[in-house]
Amino acid sequence: MNAEVGSAAEVDRLDALHAVLDSGSVVKAKRMLNALHPAEMAHVLESLPPQQRKLVWSMVDDESEGEVLLYLNDDLREELLRDMAPARILAAAEGLETDDLADLVQDLPATITREVLNSLDEQRRERLETALAFPEDTAGGLMNTDTVTVRPEVTLDVVMRYLRRLKEGLPDLTDNLIVVNREGRYLGVLYLTDLLTNDPDDSVAEVMTLQVQPMLATLDARDVANRFAQLDLVSAPVVDEDGDVLGRITVDDVMDLIREEAEHQFLGQAGLSETEDMFAPVLLSARRRALWLGVNLLTAFLAAWVIGRFEATIQKVVALAVLMPVVASMGGIAGTQTLTLAIRGIATGHLSAKNMRWLLSKEMAVSVINSAVWALVVAVIAWVWFGSTNIALIIAAAITINLLVATLSGALLPLLLERLGIDPALAGGVILTTVTDVVGFLAFLGLATLFLL
Repeated sequence: MNAEVGSAAEVDRLDALHAVLDSGSVVKAKRMLNALHPAEMAHVLESLPPQQRKLVWSMVDDESEGEVLLYLNDDLREELLRDMAPARILAAAEGLETDDLADLVQDLPATITREVLNSLDEQRRERLETALAFPEDTAGGLMNTDTVTVRPEVTLDVVMRYLRRLKEGLPDLTDNLIVVNREGRYLGVLYLTDLLTNDPDDSVAEVMTLQVQPMLATLDARDVANRFAQLDLVSAPVVDEDGDVLGRITVDDVMDLIREEAEHQFLGQAGLSETEDMFAPVLLSARRRALWLGVNLLTAFLAAWVIGRFEATIQKVVALAVLMPVVASMGGIAGTQTLTLAIRGIATGHLSAKNMRWLLSKEMAVSVINSAVWALVVAVIAWVWFGSTNIALIIAAAITINLLVATLSGALLPLLLERLGIDPALAGGVILTTVTDVVGFLAFLGLATLFLL
C-alpha cells in the first residue's frame, strides 16, 4: 500500500512539473525540477521533445548534472555531452563515485577523458583506470573500487575506531567490510551487524564470515546479476585471478543491469535498442530502423518466392489463398512462445547446451499436443467453410508440420545464435518468422499440389 501511495505521489509530482513547464513559469519550474531526485530529473528529460529538453537541461543545478547524466539513456546522454563545454563536463564529473565516473568517461571524447583523468588525484586516477581496464559487461566493469578493507588479526574495537576516523565515511550500500591479508588477498567479509553486536575485544577473525564467495573481475555481468538474485546480496567483493581485492559491486548497479537486460529483450524483438531515445531526431531513428526493415523485406521476399512456386496450384484452388495466413500465423505464435522461453533461460543462466535436450523434449511434447488439438479445430472450420475433406486434411497436416518445426527452431535458434556471436533477442524473431512462413507455405501448398491436382 505504501509503495502504491509513493508511486502515485511521484507521478503527481512529475505531472505538476510538466504543467508548470507548459505554463512557461521558468523560475517555478527550475525550483520544482531541482527538488527532484537525479533519476526523476532524467525521467523528465527523456519525456520531453528536443526543444524543451534544452531548456530543462539548462535549469539543472551544476552539482546535479553529473548524476542526472548517469540516469539518462545512452543516446540522450551523448547528445547532451556533445553540446557541453569541456569545463562544464569536468565540473559535472567532479564528485561522482569511481564506478559512476567510469560509466560517464566511456561516453566522452578522448581529449575530455584525458582532462578528467588529469584532474583526479593519484589514488582516484588509479582506481578509475582499474575500473576502465575491464569490459563494461563484466564484474570488473560494474565494480566500484571504493572499498573498506580490514585485517583479520585486529579487534572489533580497533575497526570501530578506524571507521569513526574515515573522513569520507562509508561508501554507499556498505553492509560489510572486506577482510584481507597483508598482501591484499581476499579472506572473507565482516558484516556490520556482527561488528556492532559482538564483544569489542573479539578479533575480526573470530566473527568474520567465510561463506561469501568473491566474484572474479572477468565474470560475465549476466552471471553477476544471477548471483545477486539467487543469494539476495546487497554487495559483493570483486577479485582478480590471484585473489587480490579490486573493488565491490552493489545491488543498485545490478538492478540497473537487470532493467537494461529486460528492456533489451523486449525492444530487441522489434529490432530496437534499449539505449534508443524515444524523441531522437527523425532521420537518426529512420536510419536505425531501416536496417531491420530491410532484413525483414528480404525474408518476406523469400516467403513470397515460395508462394510463387505454387502459383498454378493457388489459381486452381482459391481456398488455399484464404487459408495460407492461418498456417503461417499458428506456426509463428508457437515458435515465438518457445523462442521467448529459451532467450529468457539464457539470460537467467538456466539454459545451456547441457540441459537443452530436456527442454527440447518438453517443448516438442507440448507442441505435439497443441498441434493435434488446433489442427483438428482448423480442419473442422475449413471443412465447414469450404465443404472439402481434402482441404481440411491438408491444412491439418500443414499446421502440424509447421508447429513442430517452429517449436524446434524456437528452442535451438537462441543457443545457435549466441554461439555465433549474434544477439538472440535481436535476430531470433526475424529468423524464426522466416522459418515459420517458409515452412508453413511450403508444407501447405506442397501437400495441396500433391493431393489436389
